Amino acid sequence: MSTFFTIAVIVLVFLIIFQIAKASEYVAVLKGEEKSRKENNKVNGFFMITFLIIGLIGVYWCNELFFGKTLLAHDSASVQGEKVDSMLKLTVIITGIVFVLTQVALFWFAYRFQEKENAKPFFFPHNNTMEIIWTVIPAIALTFLVVIGLRNWFSFTSEAPANAIQVEVTGQQFGWIFRYAGKDKTFGKKYYKYIDGTNSLGLLWKDSAGLNLKDDPAAHDDIVTTQTMYAVKGRPCKLIIGSKDVIHDVGLSAFRLKMDAVPGTPTTLWFTPKYTTKEMKEIMGNPDYDYEISCDQMCGNGHFGMRGVIKVVSQPEYDVWLAGLSSAYSAAFPAPSTTTPAVAADSTKKMAAVIAKAVKGALAKQ
Repeated sequence: MSTFFTIAVIVLVFLIIFQIAKASEYVAVLKGEEKSRKENNKVNGFFMITFLIIGLIGVYWCNELFFGKTLLAHDSASVQGEKVDSMLKLTVIITGIVFVLTQVALFWFAYRFQEKENAKPFFFPHNNTMEIIWTVIPAIALTFLVVIGLRNWFSFTSEAPANAIQVEVTGQQFGWIFRYAGKDKTFGKKYYKYIDGTNSLGLLWKDSAGLNLKDDPAAHDDIVTTQTMYAVKGRPCKLIIGSKDVIHDVGLSAFRLKMDAVPGTPTTLWFTPKYTTKEMKEIMGNPDYDYEISCDQMCGNGHFGMRGVIKVVSQPEYDVWLAGLSSAYSAAFPAPSTTTPAVAADSTKKMAAVIAKAVKGALAKQ
């Protein structure tokens, strides 16, 4: 129903414009073509000034109305993102000034120099001074902005500090896989041909996928998770980015950063979170807020749903979370249990007794 209504409105607007145009033609015939053209010229000149004023008011009103929904309404959640915010604000100021000046000049000239009786136009084919002004000044301004952008880009993609947490981020249609180095602080080797249902990244494990592979001990303690990544407030976090299938893009809007995820070509990026997720919820006034890792590159039918979450926590919370995880290798090849049924049953009874005692003590206090 809404589609039919929209089409009907479009057709109606077209008919109205068509009828106005036809009426203008009839008026021109009755009044005379020359007289009608001059009157229309005056009306159009007035409309130019009107449109300029209404347009500038509209730009200001839209800024007041929607600024709160833009990234600039809140500070960057990373130290490096502050540089991006500064660069963006500077770019908006420069381009905003140019926009206002050029639009005012465009519409004012259309009004000021409209056709008049006995007015003689002045033609000049070339002016070296004007050519230099509108070539050199934009070139200097753009070079200045490009230099700032390159400086920031090189800082984000440079070698991360030695104490940085390293997380390997792998994109796949349509989700994210995160890998953390284990106790040896070294990522194990991987090979895409050995990716299977239990080895999502193709880590080099002995007899992985039923093949006699060269085993890499460094891959045994690597931890693999999906969709949720953890980082630490105030500690640099280095992302080693890749893809399993097509080109994706790691978008970190809250941190003001992004980087392509290209199959076979690892890319890197690092940042330092400023606020924990809990603190950001208070800043945003949204108890359900989470840092998002989105795919900013069209990658297929499910692109719209390719979203991950970044949890920024304190160092102690991160240590507890990491300690509670088991490696991907141990999950794929669990060690055989050495506990006998009798010992397991005895342990269960002891645990039940401890819980019962704790509950009884709590009830007694009440």
